[in-house]
Amino acid sequence: MSKRDRRDLRRTVAQVERSERPIPTRRRDRALPPAAVPGPFGPGLSEAGYWNLARPTIPAHQATSRQIAGIYPFVADAGLGHSGPILGVDLNADALWHFSPWETYIDKTERRTLSTNVLVLGAYRAGKSGTIKTLVTRSLAFGHQAVVPSDPKGEWVAVAEAVPGGTVIRIGGGSSARLNPLDRGPRRSDATDEQDEKMVSQRRITTLVSLIELALGPTRLTAVEHAAIHEALDRSIRSTVDHPTLRSVYEHLGTIVDDTGTDFRLSDGAVQPRFVLRRFVDGDLSGLFEDESTVAFDAEAPIVVVDTSELFARSELVAQLTQICTTAWIQAVVSDRSARRTRYLIREEGWRDMNSLAALEMFQQWLKLSRHYGISNIVILHKMGDLDAVGDADSRERNLAYSIVGDIENKFIFRVNHQESAALRERLNLPATHADDARRLRVGVFLAYVGQFAYVVDCFATSTDWEFSLFSTDDAIPDPSDARLRFVDPDELERFWPGDSPTDTSLDGWLSPTWKEASQ
Repeated sequence: MSKRDRRDLRRTVAQVERSERPIPTRRRDRALPPAAVPGPFGPGLSEAGYWNLARPTIPAHQATSRQIAGIYPFVADAGLGHSGPILGVDLNADALWHFSPWETYIDKTERRTLSTNVLVLGAYRAGKSGTIKTLVTRSLAFGHQAVVPSDPKGEWVAVAEAVPGGTVIRIGGGSSARLNPLDRGPRRSDATDEQDEKMVSQRRITTLVSLIELALGPTRLTAVEHAAIHEALDRSIRSTVDHPTLRSVYEHLGTIVDDTGTDFRLSDGAVQPRFVLRRFVDGDLSGLFEDESTVAFDAEAPIVVVDTSELFARSELVAQLTQICTTAWIQAVVSDRSARRTRYLIREEGWRDMNSLAALEMFQQWLKLSRHYGISNIVILHKMGDLDAVGDADSRERNLAYSIVGDIENKFIFRVNHQESAALRERLNLPATHADDARRLRVGVFLAYVGQFAYVVDCFATSTDWEFSLFSTDDAIPDPSDARLRFVDPDELERFWPGDSPTDTSLDGWLSPTWKEASQ
């Protein structure tokens, strides 16, 4: 038999063997085609070609149709793009997450937003403060500025002092700085004289009414009292050549009371507002807001912080009155559209800006006009229940407060308590699964709702050591690593250890020192 015959015979036998080989019936055996080149690697090592793939041994995943629908089509979210500062890591896409309220507002895609305001909600020590400070400080490099109208805990003071050019205005605590909440503010170049005068007048009367109603508590001002306040403010504007102050309004209220030629009903209506303003002139709030401003707002400063921590330590009422005054002063100086500036307005304890119906209506109007002024209001709350301090249950004030907060389109939801899950579903219309997830978030991780899209972002994953040390709010808590073992003096301990002593069950015996303490 020749070589050709032997070769043909071997080829025929091989074809018969292949034809008799059973066809693979298992899905695992049919997963990959047979390798064109024998070996586990194919020609990839020597010829830079393809690689033979080993058959996978991962078991098939089983799930219900509801679960499968949640992960289909197995792609990562595109995110908000790369405009604005990096705020963290998008945990769903495993990519850097950029955020700027102005960039999302001017965006023309489906991910655009209709507002520049942000609601920040979360429990204590959930990472709210550190996240907002990260956003603000990183935004400075993009030309944005920041203003904190009232810093009740003094947390933003360190940030302002660390930023070159930052300004801190300290109120109270021996400081001579005074702010006039009735300041006119800069002239709006895009408004007519009539429009500008109307806006200034509305802001002034709203501030006055808010201060007086807050100090009166549940007592509402009557129509006559409103009229008396308006009359006193008008007289103050005329007598001071458009530089009214709380002291001037207080004095004109006194003139209305004492003037025999004034309508007796107007005189009676001026009595109660005058007693309230006396607190600012001669009471515990004197020397702060009753006269002309002694400090000026630095429009060029990258960040301006009004430190009110000394006043917030006095009482809750003083804290709310202070926040009204400082916020009114800040709004008067930043509401200039012609300045072409973009500023964050951080409202710590934001519910304090909603203490009366007049304040709520002014707050709502300010949120609506913020985009025209280049302002991004960041309203910080610990829980939705904070708004229960506004008005009575089912009152117009409380319903309006919940409506204002619910209408803020951009929301950062941090870890919340178990009791807060229901409020998130009812008040903010969050899906039940999102509300449950909010209870299990780590520190610094938050659910971001921007426009019609939601993200899970870890802010602290991108934080530097400088940011961690600067934004820490736990300075008063000692570091466990610095703890040292301290030995107790045995003699000192023995002095308080119970021992044999004469029994005295009378009242004097309970109040008198022990026999060991008396012997020292």
